[in-house]
Amino acid sequence: MTKTSRFDYGWVIVAAGALMTCVGFGTMLSLAVFLQPISKAMGWSTAGVSAAATLDFLFMGVAAFAWGTLSDKYGTRIVVLAGSVLLGLGLVTASQAQELWQFQASFGVLIGIAAGSFYAPMMALASAWIDKHRSLAVALVSAGMGVAPVTVAPTASMLITAYDWRTAMLVIGIAAWALLIPACFLIRRPPQSAGTAAASAGGTPEIEWTASQALKTPQFITLALAHFACCAAHSGPIFHMVSYAMVCGIAPLTAVTVYSVAGFSGLGGRLMLGALADRLGAKPVLVSGLFVQALCIATYLAVFRLGEFYALSVVFGLAYGGVMPLYAVLVREFFGAKIMGTVFGAVSAFASLGMALGPWAGGLVFDTFHQYTWLHAGSFAIGLAAVAVALSFPSKRKPAQPSLDLGRAAA
Repeated sequence: MTKTSRFDYGWVIVAAGALMTCVGFGTMLSLAVFLQPISKAMGWSTAGVSAAATLDFLFMGVAAFAWGTLSDKYGTRIVVLAGSVLLGLGLVTASQAQELWQFQASFGVLIGIAAGSFYAPMMALASAWIDKHRSLAVALVSAGMGVAPVTVAPTASMLITAYDWRTAMLVIGIAAWALLIPACFLIRRPPQSAGTAAASAGGTPEIEWTASQALKTPQFITLALAHFACCAAHSGPIFHMVSYAMVCGIAPLTAVTVYSVAGFSGLGGRLMLGALADRLGAKPVLVSGLFVQALCIATYLAVFRLGEFYALSVVFGLAYGGVMPLYAVLVREFFGAKIMGTVFGAVSAFASLGMALGPWAGGLVFDTFHQYTWLHAGSFAIGLAAVAVALSFPSKRKPAQPSLDLGRAAA
């Protein structure tokens, strides 16, 4: 196999990863569209239905670390295949739930575990296949999450309007099986020579880290905390975006378009910030994106009209979408390809904990105050904390010396 054919097939891996993140995260985040219809039809509280999203992120976090470790050991194909089967199963069973706890178990547990199988393993695999444009490659895999709001969410909304929430969720579950299971068979391990070349080109440490060593470093702790705060800041405003727009008097189908605009803008943000990171470095781009994200969250306190929602959605989407793949780039630069699935899976676990806070907190705030003011104020404060943590992340060159010292000590 020539270097050119390896490089070309790497983009097939990227495309498959983008599809998986689109369907996986799109179905999970579509709960934002299902939230009001399910609550009204079943008589369940907003917080009760939103708790399914909280469970999603909690279980996704635990599963992401496990799936990442398994992908490093056994390969990515078997991991994403198992996740694809679980994803469809969770949607189908959730569509038949008669009690709130049944819905929370199906949508919150099964889908959360399934979604964790796609992001970290496919980001790690794409970074192992692609060397020259690595930031762009992982951004494209992550871009599937940006496409989801303009594909899965509108589809769910149309199905709910035409039928009911149960039929809509059942159809989406079957469609997930039909799309993802065949895509899993496109997944291949990167050739060993490609991974070695990528490591050399990317300037990764010459001394290989073990997973236990990596998880004790300040670099890992800083990345994990930054990703946690980043996701804790934007998860509530994103999940409750449709609901907040409806509270402001915007029609349901129109409110979904606000969410879709943010998602589409997030796709552009991933590509734009990914390309910038290849030129300027991941850290400065990450810090800048986090700062813009915090400002956008604060702006929700003054937004009430449809035009204002659209304008803010564009900027907010660029920021929160653009920063997401940069954590994977930094993990790859510091710790190399061999353990990236494990390390980035652990970082993603912290991110999932952050994502779990927003839906639950937003539902609790709305049930208590019948408005979202305190959600946006609290999210803004957490967003500023994410900026501060990201600023403390060391420069790219600093971990080389600790790793060499560690290697000498081991010798």
